[in-house]
Amino acid sequence: MTRHAAILATGRYLPVRAVSNADVERMGGADLDDWLSTRTGIGNRHVLAEDERTSDLAIAAGRQAIRRAGVSADEIDLVIVATDTPDYLSPATAAVVQNGLGAHRAGAYDVNAACAGWVTALDIASKTIAADPAYRMILVVGAYAMTRFLDWRNARTASLFGDGAGAVLLAARSEPGFLGARLVADGAFHDALGIYTGGSARPATAQTVAEHGAPHVEFVRRFPSTFNTERWPALVHATLDRAALTVDDVALFLFTQLNRSSIEGTMAALGLPMSRAHTTMERFGYTGAACLPIALDDAVERGMLGQGEHVLFCASGGGVCMATALFRWTA
Repeated sequence: MTRHAAILATGRYLPVRAVSNADVERMGGADLDDWLSTRTGIGNRHVLAEDERTSDLAIAAGRQAIRRAGVSADEIDLVIVATDTPDYLSPATAAVVQNGLGAHRAGAYDVNAACAGWVTALDIASKTIAADPAYRMILVVGAYAMTRFLDWRNARTASLFGDGAGAVLLAARSEPGFLGARLVADGAFHDALGIYTGGSARPATAQTVAEHGAPHVEFVRRFPSTFNTERWPALVHATLDRAALTVDDVALFLFTQLNRSSIEGTMAALGLPMSRAHTTMERFGYTGAACLPIALDDAVERGMLGQGEHVLFCASGGGVCMATALFRWTA
């Protein structure tokens, strides 16, 4: 039997604490609401509690997907966590999640392609299922706790980010499912945006922290404002061409949820109405590697995908890493 990966169920988790644009303005002493609402579409975000960490978000989202699938955690063969805000530099956050879920038969590892990490992990997991019959069920989680690395006094930076996690449970099926993916990168931007203290290049020694501060997200230099709108349409077409499909065959497009205007520009370039895309940044802020599975789960709850319809994921993240994945909906 030819094996294909199919999405069995979805899940998401947003921390309880909600922070509005007005809240961020008060903390940062800046007038941001108009800029945020009109330029990015962001109006609200959720922030993890003091006693929460990335793995807690991932466990909650994964648990919901497992419950909705009607399976038990010990049926899962592999747990992949996509995150660039891990619990620790080492060991993998996925090991914490595997233990927290009780998925004791499963292997576990992390994927870091920044905000393109979940789509990258989805590609890896789908191909693992197709290639190896030992893997029948894989949990793929995107998790983000970037507010741990923010200075809320820098309101223009801090205002973009929110915390959360989204998950899908993939299962081996005789019919696809997964129809293809494409990964590309432009490593010339590796030093433009990131958390640059705490790794081997700049260890978090007392001297380094005194000079640069504790590990925090840094906007070192600007990306071109048209970066995504110039690259996403070509990525979309390349992915669809491999599956012998066109944009007219896709019921739902889900893009990285950082900037609504980039999504609008991309949909216009594809010749499609915004009704064929879905956004969540207005409610959840920018949740990095978690934003696409969160948006998928929200779209599923709203009945935006029917059996046999196609959904295309397109993500960009620091690096710059970019990834697309195409699925036929079978959940």
